[in-house]
Amino acid sequence: MSEFERKFGKYAVRDLSLKLIILYLAGYALYYLNSQIIFYMTLNPYAIVHGQIWRIFSWLLIPPSTSNLFFVAVMMFFYYSIGTSLERVWGTWRYNVFIFTGILLTVAASFVWMGFSYLTAGSMISSVGAAQYFGYYSMAFSTYYINMGIFFAYALTFPDAVVLMFFIIPMKVKWLGLLDVAYLLYEFIGAASATRFAILATFANIGLL
Repeated sequence: MSEFERKFGKYAVRDLSLKLIILYLAGYALYYLNSQIIFYMTLNPYAIVHGQIWRIFSWLLIPPSTSNLFFVAVMMFFYYSIGTSLERVWGTWRYNVFIFTGILLTVAASFVWMGFSYLTAGSMISSVGAAQYFGYYSMAFSTYYINMGIFFAYALTFPDAVVLMFFIIPMKVKWLGLLDVAYLLYEFIGAASATRFAILATFANIGLL
């Protein structure tokens, strides 16, 4: 047990995966009540430094986008299952550190991206307007990559676990993990800079395991 865990372990959030699922459910409810509200919740660093500080947290309510409610239910159950397994094996403290580090790295990456954008795309920002530019690309910083990080961590911890791909094909998690890494690398190559920074935050968090 580390010194930090001895001092602060009692503050670790138990059943953190369940809390994340509840946030997603709240996000879906808000979306179906008013789909436009999502644009006021994104992790937009430009808006944050201009007073909309709630965005530091509100982006966590934005679930991965989909219109298929069955897929939503399956996805939530899957991430609850693997997150609970990680918490059981790692312990509540370590799982908390992993999740919250991923969140903090994503927030930090959004601000680094803003500075990078001013350096490399200053003329474009000036022409379209900073508010519009950063508002559009801020959607890249989403819980999607947080979830991918959870899955990668699960694949590293339980490489020989078997899941049914497409509910039919049995496949070991380690191979799915490699496929997802390959997909993210492919996405990284062709993506906008905001998405690249979001992906780098996820890989940085995995590297800290």
